[in-house]
Amino acid sequence: MGAQNGKDLLVKVDMTGDGQFETVAGLRATRISFNAETVDVTSLSSAGGWRELLGGAGVKSASISGAGVFRDAGTDERARAIFFNGETPEFQVIIPDFGIIEGAFQITGLDYAGSYNGEATFELSLASAGQLDFIADGSA
Repeated sequence: MGAQNGKDLLVKVDMTGDGQFETVAGLRATRISFNAETVDVTSLSSAGGWRELLGGAGVKSASISGAGVFRDAGTDERARAIFFNGETPEFQVIIPDFGIIEGAFQITGLDYAGSYNGEATFELSLASAGQLDFIADGSA
């Protein structure tokens, strides 16, 4: 994967539950992280005293964060509703020349800020809330 334009990493939310995804408007910075917990099965008989991990075990998770400015009343209101109602709707993350990650996420943080002589900004954090699907670039 060569150099990519950062603005092409998009976070989209299912606005109505019918698979109609819209880009969360105003995001200037986005990040997605994948994690997998390990299950340590090391014992006294482990070769050379080296740690052993149980393959395929543990909990996988993903987190998304983004920051930006208010630009679209529809997606701003949808994010607020998701947070305050504790919903876990479908999101898509478009990663250029990599693919699309899709699945349920919960908004775990929603921060608003503004300065006297600047724009109002927001930050949001999302945590995966179920199995995620991956569609490789080119097959979407």
